[in-house]
Amino acid sequence: MALPNTMRRILLAAIPDGKPKPSDFRMEDAPTPACPADGVLVRTAWLSVDPYLRGRIAGKRTYVDPIPVGEVMVSGAVGEVVESRFSKFAVGDFVSGMWGWQEYAALPAKGLLQLDPEQAPVSTALGILGMPGMTAYFGFLELCQPKAGETVVVSGAAGAVGSAVGQIAKIKGCRVVGVAGSQEKIDFVRSLGFDEAFNYRTDKPYSETLRRLCPNGIDCYFDNVGGEVNGRGDRRDERVRANRAMRADCDV
Repeated sequence: MALPNTMRRILLAAIPDGKPKPSDFRMEDAPTPACPADGVLVRTAWLSVDPYLRGRIAGKRTYVDPIPVGEVMVSGAVGEVVESRFSKFAVGDFVSGMWGWQEYAALPAKGLLQLDPEQAPVSTALGILGMPGMTAYFGFLELCQPKAGETVVVSGAAGAVGSAVGQIAKIKGCRVVGVAGSQEKIDFVRSLGFDEAFNYRTDKPYSETLRRLCPNGIDCYFDNVGGEVNGRGDRRDERVRANRAMRADCDV
């Protein structure tokens, strides 16, 4: 199939002041890149718009370098190989990796993960079978080391990581309390099987809410957000008896 001569891509147009606006980004046409030696040309199928990207467009380094103004936005992505100069990837294969918000990407083969659509939808490589899912699985099971019957509190419970942590905790036989920021999110969290959930914007003070929902204390606290809720969930007092707290990156 003939490839187009040009493609669309999205650039960072300005450093956002507060909540990002459409005007902070710019779409433009650019030449479709050529397939590199020992690499592949990929047609982008899925892009991941993750919370950590807010830090990358702030104009300063956090735990990763910022995306400069005028450069293409970059994030996790899934795409289909349309041309290959690498023996292990064939046209039609799906791969995941990090590349720009653009319709086509010329990529070195190193660092790409080949996906099997027969095993799971390829989009899951950006979700439950990707970074969010791995953060939830290993962070919760290896660091929190939950035991059946324990009470687990999860902040950011409606997010990609928090929602997975809560479901894993239920599988492990835990009692799970979720923290989220709207009634819609609370309803979603409860639909996943969380035993309790509360809205941190309205259910204050947090200490009283936690005391009511966790009468036997908190055995494990999985934090996804930081801030005031975090201070209530993992401080060393009678509420966190085992003091097992896991902080996922606050931008995840």
